[in-house]
Amino acid sequence: MAVEQRGIELVSPSERYGRPRDLLFLWTGTTMGVFTLVYGTVVVSLGLSFPQAVLAIVIGNLLSFPLVGLTSLQGPAVGTSTMAVSRAAFGPKGARVLSFFGWINMVGFEAGGMVLITFASLALLDQAGIASQSAALKVGVIVVAALIQLVLPLVGHAAVMKAQKYFTWVFVAMFAVMAVLVGPKVQAAAGGGADFATFTVAVALVMSCGGLSWAPLGSDYSRYLPASSSPKAVFGYAALGGLVPYVLLMTLGAAVATVVKDAGDPVSGLPGALPSWFVVPYLLLAIVTLFAVNTTDLYSSGLNLQASGIRLNRSAAVVLDLVICVAITCVAVFSDSFNTMLNTFLGLLILWLAPWAGVYLTDWLRRRGSYDAEGLFAEAGGPYHGRGGVRWNGIIAQAAGMVAAALWINSAAFTGPISQATGGSDLSIFAGVAVAGLVYAALERRPAPVPVPA
Repeated sequence: MAVEQRGIELVSPSERYGRPRDLLFLWTGTTMGVFTLVYGTVVVSLGLSFPQAVLAIVIGNLLSFPLVGLTSLQGPAVGTSTMAVSRAAFGPKGARVLSFFGWINMVGFEAGGMVLITFASLALLDQAGIASQSAALKVGVIVVAALIQLVLPLVGHAAVMKAQKYFTWVFVAMFAVMAVLVGPKVQAAAGGGADFATFTVAVALVMSCGGLSWAPLGSDYSRYLPASSSPKAVFGYAALGGLVPYVLLMTLGAAVATVVKDAGDPVSGLPGALPSWFVVPYLLLAIVTLFAVNTTDLYSSGLNLQASGIRLNRSAAVVLDLVICVAITCVAVFSDSFNTMLNTFLGLLILWLAPWAGVYLTDWLRRRGSYDAEGLFAEAGGPYHGRGGVRWNGIIAQAAGMVAAALWINSAAFTGPISQATGGSDLSIFAGVAVAGLVYAALERRPAPVPVPA
């Protein structure tokens, strides 16, 4: 299979292929992973009872995964990545900053996945009677994992889409077995639980690690679909592809957390809920699912790096991205604070992602889904150029949304003053989306020009 050469450049009509339902397999294969189980255990660790955790998981995912469907709609219409489409709201230079944030977003998740791949691989070596504490062995495992991880993102879009389709069926079967093994042990007592403020923190966490964090990738995978693709089908398949696995696997993770105290550790803790004969298959499942998630992240992070203004072709961007990811992984593997780093990272994502979603979607609604595709790539004087390459209305709205989100966040890094005044509640996502969207709509009161077809 040939290596894909295209980065964020426009996909011509003659190169379009696929059907909207392909997005169902892409997002199911991507989100059906061990990381999703871990997120469910984290929800319970906040102090929620099992019924409360399930409710937070359902609400958070129902609110966040439609964002993935909405950000997938621009791909068939325009033929480029989500963050490249962001230039319509922020300008070609203004969007570079948001694209760089998007790149950091992906690198963080990739590094987290690589760390868990390393831990699971070392656990497998222990199972085989091979001592895994050697620093040289750990580095060797990281390097081998990185080389394997590089293959699919480097080959490109077609390979990723096909592989995720096959991954989906394997993952469904394995996680079904796991659910049968864990189900009878669940201690779903309805007593106890957390207060409403803590419940809002759980919903924010579910949204942050779910649909909100995947939203900047929507059009990265729908951009090859024909422009005539049904918007309803594109939206539905993209949203459901992530929503269903997240609800089911996060619920399974929450269930495991009622059985195993240290279930948040997917390598040494979570397997405690499983019979000994299933530990090796589980570790293999963990490794493969993490590779699947990282494949999607790594492909998109290369596109985000290009959209941030770094002049590299797509292949070089993928390689550079993986090198940085390996460096971060090495630091994390030799550190004992991985879980703390992960929780802090997830909490702080909200600060830029929620306002970005508010501006991006408001701009899309204002333009009624019509963009000048060539204009998104105009070096100077294009329809989205703004002043000096920056559309300040978008930047101002983004900043306002970030302030609003920071005021109402309750994260491991810090707690905003409104959160403190309301007993530790966290409505940062809603504040960020609403304030950014409303400010942008107020500043952009003139009707958006409708592109004239070439």
